[in-house]
Amino acid sequence: MDIGIGLPNSVRGVDRAGIVEWARRAEAAGFSSLGTIDRLVYSNYESLIALAAAAAVTERIRLVTDILIAPLRANTALLAKQAATIDSLSEGRLVLGLAAGGREDDYAVSGVDFASRGRRFESQLEELGRIWDGEGGLGPATARGGRPSLLVGGSSGAAFRRAARYADGWTFGGGTPEAFREGRERLLEAWRAERADDEPRTMVLFYFALGDRAEQTAQENLGDYYAWLGPYAERVAGSAATDEETVRQYLSAFEQAGADEAICFPASPDPEQVDLLARAAL
Repeated sequence: MDIGIGLPNSVRGVDRAGIVEWARRAEAAGFSSLGTIDRLVYSNYESLIALAAAAAVTERIRLVTDILIAPLRANTALLAKQAATIDSLSEGRLVLGLAAGGREDDYAVSGVDFASRGRRFESQLEELGRIWDGEGGLGPATARGGRPSLLVGGSSGAAFRRAARYADGWTFGGGTPEAFREGRERLLEAWRAERADDEPRTMVLFYFALGDRAEQTAQENLGDYYAWLGPYAERVAGSAATDEETVRQYLSAFEQAGADEAICFPASPDPEQVDLLARAAL
């Protein structure tokens, strides 16, 4: 199983070092991917721009949106162009994880109807495929031609069908290894109904904070980010891996459940977290 690390683009207090220096360290340490988490109504760095900055200071590491809330980008042609630009500039390192999202406030400020986001997302997946195939003359071309690597997130039956129909696989938006295993089984069922010539790629994520004040840092930052969930935010913060042994246990459990890659997302913007995670995970 590949082991990636998230950028702290959604952590309070992140600055240039939390993107640029973090990306350099992650590549030097040997992580497989750099990931971003997407949200609009929060004081955080936008995902695609953060990955563009990371692309400029790295050469090997994959660049992953895990996930990008596609329907918030109502101009699908522009989204296609932005993704193709990052993929071309990074020489094919973009992995575009897309989903519909579930926060009504993000949709409200975007002027996009929340209730129809699933239908809108499916329409976007269709349109993105046509654009990347050359319809409309939009460029640039992606590094390998056609579309960039694509994953779909979500836990509904429709999400698994979209992954099978439009993408290279599925990304699991957080939860236990048992929940991932169940989701993977549903994905494989949808995949086999849609296509039989390949296997889906699967990705999981979990949060971590290591070193001094690890538990407090996770509680403060994840509690703030997930405050919209009410009391459940404490459960999210409490699930973060805050010591090396828990990191290794999570990675082993997800690997045994069949994940192809795990992205460890930080609850701290301190670039020292990269080296602490590398010591625990690589």
